[in-house]
Amino acid sequence: MSIQVTTGAALVCSFGIAPSTLTVVPTGPPVMAGGAPAATVQDNKPMANVAPFGMCTTLTNPQVAAATSAALGVLTPQPCLPVTTAPWTPGSTSVLIGGQPALGSTCTLLCQWGGTITITAPGSATTVMTG
Repeated sequence: MSIQVTTGAALVCSFGIAPSTLTVVPTGPPVMAGGAPAATVQDNKPMANVAPFGMCTTLTNPQVAAATSAALGVLTPQPCLPVTTAPWTPGSTSVLIGGQPALGSTCTLLCQWGGTITITAPGSATTVMTG
């Protein structure tokens, strides 16, 4: 079972150095869960839905690789700009919001630079969904 994720959910990235938050931007009439807009798997847009994670520490990010190279191989983190192009996975198999699978607290999101974004606090503590 999973908890419905809402706006304000706390996020972390495996290559970021700071936590982030999720912002839900409803595309139709908002669906509320625990008093906040409920998220779907499509709430994956960088900056609009997923805020930066402070600094990025992976060499697969070209900015980090260039800065590290310039520092003679000393890892040099650079500002995080998430690059998330695919929806959150797996999404709910039983709850749809605006025709999209609801975003549950166990879903993950992949960044193009190899980071895995996870939900550490769903924002809602009362709405439980199955599947």
